[in-house]
Amino acid sequence: MATNVPTVSLNNGTSIPQLGFGVYQVPPADTERAVSAALEIGYRHIDTAQMYQNEAGVGRAIKASGIPRDEIFVTTKLNNGAHEPAAAKAAFAQSLRELDLDHVDLFLIHWPLPTRYGGDFVATWQALTELAASGASKAVGVSNFQPDHLRRIVDETGVVPAVNQIEVHPYLTNEEARAASHRLNVAVEAWSPIAQGAVLDDAVLVELAEKYGKTPAQVTLRWHVERGDIIFPKSVTPARIEENFAIFDFALTDDEVQRISGLDKGEDGRTGPNPDTFDYVPA
Repeated sequence: MATNVPTVSLNNGTSIPQLGFGVYQVPPADTERAVSAALEIGYRHIDTAQMYQNEAGVGRAIKASGIPRDEIFVTTKLNNGAHEPAAAKAAFAQSLRELDLDHVDLFLIHWPLPTRYGGDFVATWQALTELAASGASKAVGVSNFQPDHLRRIVDETGVVPAVNQIEVHPYLTNEEARAASHRLNVAVEAWSPIAQGAVLDDAVLVELAEKYGKTPAQVTLRWHVERGDIIFPKSVTPARIEENFAIFDFALTDDEVQRISGLDKGEDGRTGPNPDTFDYVPA
């Protein structure tokens, strides 16, 4: 199936489909089937992570799809337990084995973990830049980096991440982190784009969904697209996977985008951990 998803140009000259398919919390046993359904519908951007423990299923689906490798954008992320440079490189090599790929398109530091590793996420970032230089990852970036985290790695290495993947949705618009990323020409990827479903009963989104003959989820995903962020909603239900893909046949007005942005609750709207304090490392 042809895909009509727009792409976002990254600062290293590559491009990424603005809509992708995420596999966070997709059980390993269900991952191949879910990713296969997404690829059949038209998705060409898959977002996984070492901590999700489902990279192998992503790789099997890609191989079984018959779609040329260069038509699928694959992202994975560094495990929180592998921030030391040698460990990061070893973990990346393991990801390639799990995915059964010779390269990925984007590799991210999953969390900055400023209270771990002596606060040294700069050395971790340096290790990722070396992976990019080798060609094993076409681009490298970060996830959950606050403005001061971004400034530090750029100031100390001179290398700007291609993306910053952060929590963004109508109840946490996260404008400070978005603006800090944009100032550095870092693309913003929005995880938890519908706030794990928390926004779907909001009166503004329900009203706009009725106006456009769409669901509140589709209106929310369209809001992200209008704002320029990259998104990758996840589902294991084929009908929902297809629904999330059908967001390019309507557009919100500028006023409607602003109304949705006005739903922001700041920190009270956050569904995940605060990156300044999150320090989880898998056992």
